[in-house]
Amino acid sequence: MQRTVSHSALSNLIKESITEDIMRGRLRSGDKLIEAKYAEEFGTSRAPIREAFYLLTLEGIAKKIPRKGTVVQGYSREEIGDVLAIRGFIEDLALQRIKQPNIADCLNTLDEIVNQMEHNLKDKAEYARLNYNFHYQFILASENEVINDLYTRIGAPLLSLQTMSFIEEQSIRNSYKEHRSIIGHLRSGDIEQARKQLQAHNNAVLPRIAQHFTE
Repeated sequence: MQRTVSHSALSNLIKESITEDIMRGRLRSGDKLIEAKYAEEFGTSRAPIREAFYLLTLEGIAKKIPRKGTVVQGYSREEIGDVLAIRGFIEDLALQRIKQPNIADCLNTLDEIVNQMEHNLKDKAEYARLNYNFHYQFILASENEVINDLYTRIGAPLLSLQTMSFIEEQSIRNSYKEHRSIIGHLRSGDIEQARKQLQAHNNAVLPRIAQHFTE
């Protein structure tokens, strides 16, 4: 029996594919998203493509411009600062909400992710994905649906911004060391120091992506 993909599932698949292209630098700020191209690539009508574009605009990944169409979203300095500030607040709140029994499981997962990071220090896109996954573990460990929902809403912009922040290999190496340090504080039970390290780690992102600001 042949399996079919629902209209909604296909739209989400297309949206995720475009998001991945942005994260990996194959699409950049201001690039136009062309319906015909994706309709041909996915072998579908334009309806699911339009829905995918609409979903991208809802998530702030793309924007629709009159008489031009849908383009990849660019970020102003203020917008980038806002996204990163929201991210820092949510992660800090999540860290405070983690119950002691969940810390051990969280640490095991963080160790696995950091070990993968060590093997991907030269692949900025893969490192950015692992970096997002590392930070997302605090959200999951908090077991708080409100925190999870809020963080998920800024997930795509975060991936895009983090990929920009890892242009220089040294930035990736510094990030890797900071992740190890955060794990060390958590393992020793010093949550307050882990929070301070996480805050400093997150604050270092904005200066690294200043060259990507739009006016």
